[in-house]
Parts: sequence; structure tokens; C-alpha cells
Amino acid sequence: MAHKTRITRYVGILVETGDTWGRRIIESVCRFGQNAGWTMLIVPRDQQGRLRLPDIWNGHGVIATLRNRSAFRHVMKLQLPVVDVSSTMKKEDWLARVATDDRARAKMALEHLRSRGIRHFACYAPSIGRYSNVRSREFQAVVEAAGLRCAMYVGASGTCGWLTNYTRAREWLAKLPRPLGVFVGDPYPARQLVEICSMDSIRVPDDVAILAGDDDELLCNVASPRISSIELASHRIGETAAKQLQRLMNGEAVPKRTHLIPPLRIRPRESTDIMAIDDPEIADALRFIRNHANEAIDVADVVRACGVSRRTIEKRFREKLRRTPGEELRRARFEYVRRLLLDTDKSIATIAYESGFASGVSLSQMYNRYFGETPGSFRNSGRIKK
Repeated sequence: MAHKTRITRYVGILVETGDTWGRRIIESVCRFGQNAGWTMLIVPRDQQGRLRLPDIWNGHGVIATLRNRSAFRHVMKLQLPVVDVSSTMKKEDWLARVATDDRARAKMALEHLRSRGIRHFACYAPSIGRYSNVRSREFQAVVEAAGLRCAMYVGASGTCGWLTNYTRAREWLAKLPRPLGVFVGDPYPARQLVEICSMDSIRVPDDVAILAGDDDELLCNVASPRISSIELASHRIGETAAKQLQRLMNGEAVPKRTHLIPPLRIRPRESTDIMAIDDPEIADALRFIRNHANEAIDVADVVRACGVSRRTIEKRFREKLRRTPGEELRRARFEYVRRLLLDTDKSIATIAYESGFASGVSLSQMYNRYFGETPGSFRNSGRIKK
């Protein structure tokens, strides 16, 4: 039987390598491309250092982060199938797009900050050209949908002077209530905000808790204090974009809608390590839950640890956190499970044992009801497939 000859595809990858997000996307795209027989031109640049495909290149498709009109025009002129993995520019009909679900990211951010007892919120979103303002708008919308207020800092378009941002941010922060939970769309301005707070003797996280909407291992870990962040499904974005490009190069129509992929999880670090609760019993209850999330504790255990009645705990949880102790227990336990799924190679059965579930089957069933996916699916979405 004659074997079908695989067609070689020439693919350009125009994705910045300056952060963890971009490197992971490239890693997944290249893994898919190697298996699919692609010949890839990875991160080519012109004499000005911009991501550009050379005129002599004759390709079949492009995967890119299109963050400005110049890059947009460059790939449009190629008249090739294009998959954009950024949502900075408005989507047009000639390109496909795979991106993070900004609404899911905003909900995750608010849930994390509120779990720390924070009730005042803000969004720091200076215009630096790295991300769409949809991130900040979605966070504001989610906060307001919860019946709360969200102060917004959006730098003037086209301004990038650090001192200008520092002066304006200082004035902005001085007017806001404390303790304040601030969502920052990207690790670069998040690190800047930490430095601004340090210069003005604003305590992080006691006065201002800071959460970055993306994770970068270098920027988030070298800041002092280290910055909590939302880890995105970068490997899944890259793999999905590669599969989409393969379909486009095979002649399929360009999807009209963006393929949205939810974030993976919160990466808690010192910048949100706060328990901003003015009720000592509830603060003690939350600490107890966080410290024992991997154990088979229940609400009765929380009540005994706090030394107050169950009725009192239930009432105060609803007043202060707008959720029950049982809901907080489930949230904390599943957060612990997700950490084990992504950071270890332990089996589902072992993770179930170490996080207080009766069995791997029980964990999988409860996890699926809570998140709408299996633990294995979540684990695979956060890792590059070998």
C-alpha cells in the first residue's frame, strides 16, 4: 500500500520570547509543528529589532502576537493564514484568534482577593502596549456585578515615561481606601506598582495587595515582596493555535469568533498574603482552612478551631465574605488539588489521598462537578505534551 506523502508547511512564528507566556506558547507550537512536519522560522527580526518575516520567505502560515498596527499590517500583507494569540487589536475577519478568557481571568482575580477578606478594589492598567484594555474592563465589570466599586487607573495613551506614571499613580493611590486589592493586567506594571508602593512607604500587602493577571517566573519572583499572579494556559493556547493554523492551511474557513481558553490557577505569593478581616474569629477560621486544606476537615472542625457556634460562623461568613464556610472549604481544597496536579507527577489516586478525598474516583467526580472538567484534562492543559 502506497503511503501518503506529507506536505511540508513553512510556518512563521512571531511571538515575543521576553516572558514566560511567550516562551511557553512557542514551545507548544514548535512541538506540534515538529510532529506535523512543519519547517518553522522562529522569531525573525528586521534591522529595527521588530518581529518581521523577511521578504524572501515563502511560507504557508503565521502564528503571531499582534500588538500594534504596524505588526498587523505586516502579516496582513502576506495574505497567508494567520492565527493571533494576542487580543490587543480588534479581531478582523481574515485572521483567527486564540486567547485567554478575560472574563474567567477577572472572576478568578476577584475570588482570590475576596478570599483574603478584601472589600475595596482597584485596577492598575497603564498603557504600555503589551495587553488589551479588555483585561481591566472585565475586572471592573466583575467587581461591579458583585455590587462593589472598582477604581481605575489607565495611563494616557502613548505615554510610557516611568516618572510620569509614578507621579500619577502616587496621587491615585493616595485617594483610595485601605486595605486595597489591586488587579494589574501584566507582570511588568505589577512590578512597577510594587516599586511605587515601596518608594511611598505603602505596605504590600497590608495596605495594598497586588495581583498580576499573568505569571512571569522572573518578574514575579524578583520583586519584593514577590507578586501573586494568575497562571495562564499558555501551552494550551500554543497547541490550540497550531492546530487552528493547520486547519486553515488545509483550506478551512477562518472562525469568526475567538477561541477563548480559561486561565489555569492563582499563583499565590507574598503580595496578596493578607487576611484583611476585621472579625478575629473569621480571620482565624480562614487561616485554619488555608493551613488544613489538604486534610479531610469539615465545617465542624472549623467551628471547634474558632471556639464559636456554627450558627455564628455561618452568619459571619455570609456577612463578611458572602459565602458559606463549606464553600470556602471546597475552594481551598480544590486550589490545593490544582497545585498538585500542575506541580507534581503524582497520580490522581495519590493526590486524592493527600488532599482529603476518599479515592481518586471520588476526587474526579467532585472535581468535574465543580469545574466542568476532569483533573486529567486540567493537568494536560497546563503542560506541553511530549
